Amino acid sequence: MRLKDKVAIITGSTKGIGKETAMVFAREGAKVVVAGTREDAIKEVVAEIKAMGAEAMGFKVDVSKRAQVDEMVAGVKQAWGRIDILVNNAGVTADAMLKKMTEEQFDKVININLKGVYNCAQAVLDIMTEQGSGVILNASSVVGLYGNVGQTNYAAAKWGVIGMTKTWAKELGRKGIRVNAVAPGFIMTPMTEAVPEKVLDLMKEKAPLQRLGKPEDIANAFLFLASDEASFVTGAVLSVDGGLVI
Repeated sequence: MRLKDKVAIITGSTKGIGKETAMVFAREGAKVVVAGTREDAIKEVVAEIKAMGAEAMGFKVDVSKRAQVDEMVAGVKQAWGRIDILVNNAGVTADAMLKKMTEEQFDKVININLKGVYNCAQAVLDIMTEQGSGVILNASSVVGLYGNVGQTNYAAAKWGVIGMTKTWAKELGRKGIRVNAVAPGFIMTPMTEAVPEKVLDLMKEKAPLQRLGKPEDIANAFLFLASDEASFVTGAVLSVDGGLVI
């Protein structure tokens, strides 16, 4: 088991990539913290993980609210004594062309997709520093690398995540903490259900692998980066996009 007895917080882990990552980590021996905004969904995922014979606990948390993040981190520390892995996966979209994008749309995406990453990373920092070890993994996006029409807010947030990833890798390496990002391409999740079919078909055609990604494609990338197999990897942005941007 590649994550045996590691304690992993995964935000946005009630569906899609986050849920698949929680399941993969649990199968690999991690104690999983399921974090989301829907209490019923949190309980369902925790129950699924426990049914596998793994350990799990859940927290209802809005990552843009620092007090809620701190409460979750304190609860995990009290229950399990440590935090080894943080996967900053929680994210939302609120798409519009620049001319029509509202301040509310812009702020919502920035607060969750960018400030939420900052909140969670800073909240676990003291614990990881005391341990002398830890892994912070941030979900960026192909959109954060190359931009996308109608996604000013999302692209800004995901590009910002890359900047934070590289900055934290430089700051925290000497403390034994690795920081990396994964930049998914178009993945079949509830979030992409809102994307028009013709756009998804275009993405398939552009990618050398001629398909959209699956949540497990991203979960497995997170698994590698969280494991000791990646012990000399920090500050990296791993594109998992089927070759979309070649």
